[in-house]
Amino acid sequence: MADYKVNFKQLKNSVGVDDVAYSLGYRLDRKAGVGRYIELVLGDGKNRRDTIIVTNTHNKASQVFFRRNGDKGDVITLIKENLNSFFVSGKDDWEKVAKVMARFANMPEPEYRSDRDYVGSALPLRNFEADRYEIRNISGDTLPKVLSDRGFILDTIRVFSDHIRLIRDKRNENFDGYNIGFPYTTSDEGKPAGYEIRGLSGYKSKASGTNSSSAAWVANISGGRSDMVESVYFFESAFDAMAFHQLNRARLPERIALVSLGGTFSNNQVRNVIQRFPNARSFDCFDNDISGRSYSLRLMAIVEDMPMKITKTDSFLLVETKGKSIEVKSDKSVSSQILDKVPIKRKLGHWTPPKNFKDWNDCLLNKPMELKVTPVKSDRDRNLSERRNSSLKL
Repeated sequence: MADYKVNFKQLKNSVGVDDVAYSLGYRLDRKAGVGRYIELVLGDGKNRRDTIIVTNTHNKASQVFFRRNGDKGDVITLIKENLNSFFVSGKDDWEKVAKVMARFANMPEPEYRSDRDYVGSALPLRNFEADRYEIRNISGDTLPKVLSDRGFILDTIRVFSDHIRLIRDKRNENFDGYNIGFPYTTSDEGKPAGYEIRGLSGYKSKASGTNSSSAAWVANISGGRSDMVESVYFFESAFDAMAFHQLNRARLPERIALVSLGGTFSNNQVRNVIQRFPNARSFDCFDNDISGRSYSLRLMAIVEDMPMKITKTDSFLLVETKGKSIEVKSDKSVSSQILDKVPIKRKLGHWTPPKNFKDWNDCLLNKPMELKVTPVKSDRDRNLSERRNSSLKL
């Protein structure tokens, strides 16, 4: 396929403000009438959160919207306001907007080069470049420094030795040594589709061409068949999965699998794992931050088969599902914030890190999060008084 640039003007011929608004949950306010203008509202009654007035309803290319507070824009503006609701990745906001519009226009999503060109959007993802890497098995009797620095013991390395490799990038002119590689697979017998890579001093990356769309690091340590696995635990990194096992080994059942999504979250990654272990219960073990809570909610939406809209703000996630709007914060588990408010089957288990640790590896290293001290009223009054006195002196 020939190279082509993103043509936003062409995309706007196919994607209107109303298309995007309806997908975000806006609905037509019929009381306002239908004509050259229409009013679309988000929420209803006392829970109405936004109203936009859309013009040129019969000409998508010319559609714009405005709010009564003076805000206005076009379809691109509306997408940029709600980028976190579309779960697209990209180097910048423009790349993400282009991908969202391509989806609505039923066109291939752009994959950018540094000059913002993209090529071959309709082709499959590029293959993992296996020839680029030298791969060695890891010894169950040797503890590489990068693993000891992370708090792991030899017993843990022995448990996971079939799912860890030493990996060297033969094209890296700046580093000729080996890092730790966690192979991505799509099935129990499948060849590696890439690697999650970790090294000293916090180095992390993925092997070139790694399939992060449908493959993941999956450690079936049950010693049996996939259909015999009873529990599968989802993490953001393989280090977190190993730390979780080292800390909780005595409490875990025998037939389990541990999964790392490698800092990404693709619905296909998760669905493929669930299909791989058809008789297992899934567990959310993600980090104690806003990103981790977002992953928890998305895993819940898939496992519980429930439609869910997630909007990210600076301090919480707004979740809209089954007619409810719920604020989800990072300092409490998803289960405590959702399960009592929404009737679901509770298929998903939750085993997140202790609340004073960001992730399971930090828990293993005993590195608690820094507590944010909220000033009490007397502190605020004193600070205000000091600022006023300082101003008077000037």
